[in-house]
Amino acid sequence: MQPLFEHSVEVDAYRTRVLELEGEGPAVVLLHGFGDSADTWRPLLDRLGRLERRAVAVDLPGFGRASAFGPGAILPQLDAFAGALVERVAAEAGGPVVVAGNSLGGVVSLRLAERADLALRGVMPIAPAGLDMPGWFEIIERDPVIRTVLSLPVPIPRPLLERAIGEVYRRLAFSDARLADPAVIKTFASHHRDRERARRLLATGRRLLPELATPPFAFERVRVPVLLVWGTRDRMVSHRGARRVLEALPGTKVELLEGCGHCPQLEATDRVVECLLGFAGAAAIRAA
Repeated sequence: MQPLFEHSVEVDAYRTRVLELEGEGPAVVLLHGFGDSADTWRPLLDRLGRLERRAVAVDLPGFGRASAFGPGAILPQLDAFAGALVERVAAEAGGPVVVAGNSLGGVVSLRLAERADLALRGVMPIAPAGLDMPGWFEIIERDPVIRTVLSLPVPIPRPLLERAIGEVYRRLAFSDARLADPAVIKTFASHHRDRERARRLLATGRRLLPELATPPFAFERVRVPVLLVWGTRDRMVSHRGARRVLEALPGTKVELLEGCGHCPQLEATDRVVECLLGFAGAAAIRAA
């Protein structure tokens, strides 16, 4: 069993938090979704640690404990950060890496696949945003719990606010809110522990929305294998978006996880690990 190390590093001038396994095999870089953090990968990292596989999960800029975004467009900042991270991990691992990303992290992983200069074996986007109309943000912004929390004229105790944020996350990210791990919900909510942080998150979403209004990809530049993973009960981003990738990249494979919501890495961890390791192994064979 590989121990999981949590530490802080600087990547592309952003200070960020890293969860890292020093295992074997092709290194895996894990990118979370909008409003989330590296913690979303803890169950998956636990499985990889038991298999003694090498993996790195980070807080993306603007989320978790990472530095805030600078002025200007958000996706180019995420591109630069993730590209620098891939090069760093590849150099440390001694070879190309596989990138898996959920939601916004899935967008970033697909955009990385367009870059011939990176040491990439392949990318596995999980429910990537940016392929269909971005209705996910409207769902978040109009949620009655969020609207109530932000409009109340009196201070809200932190435990009450975290419960409210956690409840929204539970309902939107999971196919069956009753089965969501309370520890996972609590960790997510801890990153949004006051109204100012919640307001900043929504402001970031409004900045990002125009960049996702049309698919922000140049598929003709993709030169590495792609495996799309999607839950069939995703309320946030419809798996219909997979058609766009299949039309542009006919060699792409799609794994639909029956009954899963927007975060299969939390609802079907073992299945996602199976997809990831099978994909990484096949990509390594093709590269040999």
